[in-house]
Amino acid sequence: KPKGTVSLDQNVTFRLAHPGDAVEISRMLKALADHLGVGDVFVTGPDLVQRHGFGDNALFQSMIAEQGAQAVGLALFFPHFSTYRGQPGAYVQDLWVDPRLRGQEVGAKLLARVARHAEAEWQAGYMALAVHIDNRDALRFYDRLGFQELTTDRPYVIDKEAFQQLRRLHHG
Repeated sequence: KPKGTVSLDQNVTFRLAHPGDAVEISRMLKALADHLGVGDVFVTGPDLVQRHGFGDNALFQSMIAEQGAQAVGLALFFPHFSTYRGQPGAYVQDLWVDPRLRGQEVGAKLLARVARHAEAEWQAGYMALAVHIDNRDALRFYDRLGFQELTTDRPYVIDKEAFQQLRRLHHG
């Protein structure tokens, strides 16, 4: 076992997040952003988690792993739909596990609970996610679980001024 790791035992529990978890969710998302080298542009504080992750119009849900009273893992996810599969799925936007617990199945158990929740709530039949290309540990982790790289799709994003320009296109 690597130095500094903590043994996984029956104290690790998994549950859906509630509004009172906004501070912890933001903390874990910031830790993930720092790990990926994008912490300097990370802006999702507890207020944004609270606004967008809870209530009647929540845009995402979070599954939390806890060891005792300490949050040690997070999967942030939302419904997804595939027209060629003809079914709903779950899109995992973020997955983070405390570095001391990595390699002890916490991430896999978080994903399993997301899959079960999504299947029960919106009949999800698949899971999708994106992996940072330089995150070698994550790539190996997802490969071990059976995820496959889609070679037919390439992620694109539009934001900031280009998004505003698109939004204004043919408006009026």
